Amino acid sequence: MGKFVIKTTNTGVKFDLKAGNGEVIATSEVYSSEQSCKKGIESVKKNAPIAAVENQTVEGYAVEKHPKFEMYQDKAGEYRFRLKATNGEIIAVSEGYTSEAGCENGIDSVKKNAPDAEVVEA
Repeated sequence: MGKFVIKTTNTGVKFDLKAGNGEVIATSEVYSSEQSCKKGIESVKKNAPIAAVENQTVEGYAVEKHPKFEMYQDKAGEYRFRLKATNGEIIAVSEGYTSEAGCENGIDSVKKNAPDAEVVEA
């Protein structure tokens, strides 16, 4: 079972979504308040299960409507995803994956874990 872990940083508050094995599968931006951070978590819970996947690593990819996961390659050649809400705002991002399949597994894990994940404070 996944969980959202809320952490206070030097500049604000953020969350990590962790899978049942404790591995971080998605991270938020830094919010100015805990209340904003919790709204971000609710947005991930609501949007992740219904979000389409837009694979920007293939030529001529189909542009999906929001909410969506955008899968892309970074400058280092690693695969990453970002989850965008219905308003187009980025609500969670991934770490870098060495393979496209690994990134797809990360997206599937967010879709599976986010809706029922408990929220805890670090």
